[in-house]
Amino acid sequence: MADGALDTETAILDAALAEVLAHGIRRTTASDIARRCGIARQTLYRYWPDAQAVFAALVTRELVAALPPGERECADLDELAGLLVETADRVRRLPLVDRLRDTDPELFAHYILDRLGTSQRAIHAETARRIAAGQRAGYVRAGDPAQLAAMVLLIAQSAVQSAPLVAEWLPEDAWRTELGHAVHGYLSPRGHSR
Repeated sequence: MADGALDTETAILDAALAEVLAHGIRRTTASDIARRCGIARQTLYRYWPDAQAVFAALVTRELVAALPPGERECADLDELAGLLVETADRVRRLPLVDRLRDTDPELFAHYILDRLGTSQRAIHAETARRIAAGQRAGYVRAGDPAQLAAMVLLIAQSAVQSAPLVAEWLPEDAWRTELGHAVHGYLSPRGHSR
């Protein structure tokens, strides 16, 4: 994709984010996004067929951006669990996630729970890669890395989705600590045998 096209795509997604944060997904149209971006609606349609496709791309962009940068491997299970908790916490704090949860809970559930989207596949692949590296280093228990990563994804998604509901019992620091214990305990070679 040429730089100009990439710039336009980024500008459209930025405009979509601004509209969704201001009005929610249900009240945001392709025309709203194009207007905020300063382009014709037909230009938007060169990149995506409709507003729903823009929203799907936006959710993917925002969630994938929460992944930790770089390929450096973790030194031990404490570091890996900490990295996974940091990633979940970044997702939990995304303004888009808050807005979807508050104004469009059905769509939030759809994008996060009812479909296995590009962002979930990317997060799963990166988690599986890091788990496999931990297995090679001996600090993650045996098992299929893809299966272990799927369970870690389920644990983290549940924690992110339900964080506001249990804030009374799990304030932010406790949320991070307890999620860390859950991930660490699940991946630890101690106490697990095949």
